[in-house]
Amino acid sequence: MSDANSLPDEPLRGIDVIKDNLSRLPAKPGVYRMFGANEDVLYVGKAKSLKARVSNYARLGGHTQRIAAMIASTARMEFVVTETETEALLLEASLIKALKPRFNILLRDDKSFPYILIRRDHAVPQILKYRGSKRVDGDYFGPFASANAVTRTLDTLQKAFLLRTCEDSVYATRDRPCMLHQIKRCSAPCVGLIDKQTYSQLADQAADFLRGKANDLHSTLVEQMETAAADMDFEQAASLRDRIRALAVVRAQQDINPVGIEEADIFAICMEGGVSAVQVFFIRAGQNWGASIHFPRHEKDETAEAILAAFLVQFYDKRLPPRTILTNQLPEQADLISEAFAFRVGSKVELRSPKRGDKKSLVEQAERSANEALSRKLSERVSQTRLLAEVAKTFDLSAPPTRIEVYDNSHIQGTNMVGGMVVAGPDGFEKSQYRKFNIKDPDITPGDDYAMMAEVMRRRFKRALKDQKDGKSMVFPDLVLIDGGLGQLNIVVNILNELGLTTADVPLVSIAKGVERNAGREQFFQPGKAPFRLPENAPVLYYLQRLRDEAHRWAIGAHRAKRSSDLRKNPLDEIEGIGPARKKALLQYFGSARGVSRAKLADLRAVDGVSEAVAKRIFAYFQQG
Repeated sequence: MSDANSLPDEPLRGIDVIKDNLSRLPAKPGVYRMFGANEDVLYVGKAKSLKARVSNYARLGGHTQRIAAMIASTARMEFVVTETETEALLLEASLIKALKPRFNILLRDDKSFPYILIRRDHAVPQILKYRGSKRVDGDYFGPFASANAVTRTLDTLQKAFLLRTCEDSVYATRDRPCMLHQIKRCSAPCVGLIDKQTYSQLADQAADFLRGKANDLHSTLVEQMETAAADMDFEQAASLRDRIRALAVVRAQQDINPVGIEEADIFAICMEGGVSAVQVFFIRAGQNWGASIHFPRHEKDETAEAILAAFLVQFYDKRLPPRTILTNQLPEQADLISEAFAFRVGSKVELRSPKRGDKKSLVEQAERSANEALSRKLSERVSQTRLLAEVAKTFDLSAPPTRIEVYDNSHIQGTNMVGGMVVAGPDGFEKSQYRKFNIKDPDITPGDDYAMMAEVMRRRFKRALKDQKDGKSMVFPDLVLIDGGLGQLNIVVNILNELGLTTADVPLVSIAKGVERNAGREQFFQPGKAPFRLPENAPVLYYLQRLRDEAHRWAIGAHRAKRSSDLRKNPLDEIEGIGPARKKALLQYFGSARGVSRAKLADLRAVDGVSEAVAKRIFAYFQQG
C-alpha cells in the first residue's frame, strides 16, 4: 500500500513516453502523432511498421539536435493503424496540413489554385474563373498557377470566343447589349444577337482550345476567314481575323515551351543557407498555364530529398496530380509517393527526374527560376533581419521581434465597422496570420475609433489567454503597432490591464500621422515615454510606414468586402422558406427583387415552385415594408 504522504507519480516525459507506447505497438503501417505538455502537436509521421519506426526514437544517442529536442518535449503519443503504407502516407499529409506541427516540413501559403470553368448547367454557357470543389456542372480547365494567369487567359478567350462572363441573374434581366459587347468581348446572347446553336459552337471551340486542340482550331478559323473573304463578307472575315490574333496572343504568352508534353507538373528545389525554394510549372493541354514559387518551412538540417517528398504529398493533398510529375531530383520514397498518387487518381502517375531531352530542359529552366527566387529571398531576409534589429533598438526591445502585430480600424460614417490585424516577422508579411474583426458591440457609438480599438484588443488577447488556460499553443506578439495617437495607446493599455496583462507582456507602440498627414513626420508613442520622431530618411521609418500602410490596406479591404456584402443582400433572403431555387425562380420571373416586391398575390402564385402559403408570406413581407 502506498504511503498517504507520498507525492503522486510524475507524468512520463520524453523517451519514457516513447518506450511506454512501444510495448503496445503493432508491426503494421500507420501514422503517429507526438504531443507536447500543452497538447500542442509536435510531429506527425508515418511508418511501414509503427513498432520499428517508433523504436528508433527510443534509443539513446544518434539523433540530430532537432530530433532530440522533439523527443525530449514529447508528453504523449497517438497512433492510427492503416491497411497499407500508401494510406499512411496520404493520411500523414492530410494531418500535417491540418495541424501544422512544429517539427514537420510545412508547405506555406497553400492556397487553392484557380481553374477556368465553362458552365454547362445553363442553356447559354458562361465562362469564368473558379476555385473550390467541382460541384458545378461544366468543363474545368486547370489548375492555373495564379489568378493573374487565369485573368489574362480569360481576357484573351473573351476576345477569341465572345463568351459571356455575366451571372445568370444579370443575363436574365438584360434588354440591351452591355459594354462587353460594344468592345467586342461578348456576342450578346442575352438579347438574341447570336442564336443558341452558334453560341454553343463558340463554347465548344473554347473548350477545344483549352484541351490543347489549338492547331486544329487555328486551321478551321483560317479556312472560315478565307471563305468569308471570298464571299465578300468582309465584316465576318475581320471578326475571324481578330479571333485568330487573340488566340495567337495566348500562345505567344508562354514563358516556357512544353514541346512534346501534354500534361505535367514540373518541380525544382534549390537550397542555400538552410532555406529552400520550390518552383512549380503547370503544363496542361500542351500549354504553359503559369508557375508558382514556394518556400517550405523546415529545419536547417533537412535534405532536399526529404523536403521535396513532404512538399509533394502536401501539395497534392487537396488536388489531383497529373499523369506526369517531373523533378530536378528524386524525392525520398519516390516509388511510394507515385503509388499513393496513382491510388488517388485511379491510374498510373509517373514521378521521375529526366536526364536528357526536352523534359530535362524544362526541369533545368524551373531550377534556374528556383535559384533566382531563392537568391531574392535570402537577400530580403538579410535586409529584414537588419530592420528588425533596428526596430528593437528604436523601441528598447530585449531582442529583435519575430512577430509584429499591426492594428487599424475602418468604417464610413460609422457603418460596416471593421478592425484589421496584419502580422510581420523575419520572413516579411505573414498573410496567413492576418485577421479581421467585425465590430459586434451594439453599444458602440458609430465611428468611435477608441471603442472599436478596445473591442478588437479585448477579443484578441482574451482569446490568447483562454488558449493558454486550455493548454493550447498561444501566440503573443513581440510588438504591437497601433495606427493612432496617444488616445489609442491609452485605450490599449487599459484593455491589457483589464485582462491582467502589462506592457512588459505585450510591448506597445502607436504611430500617429505627421503634421498635415505628411509621411516622414510621424510621431511615435510608447507607455511612459515622451513622444518622438525618427529621421525622415531612416530605413526603419520606411519599414514602420510599410507596416502601418499594410494594416490600413487590410482594414479598408475588409470594410469594403463587408460593405459590398451588405449591398448585395437581397430582401428575398430575409423571407422564411425562400431558398436558392425559389429565389432564382422569382428573380427570373419578375426580373429583380423590386419586381417581386411590386407583384400581386396572383402573380406570385404563378411562379413555379411557389405555393399558396409561400406566396402569401412573400406578399405580406413586402406589404409590411
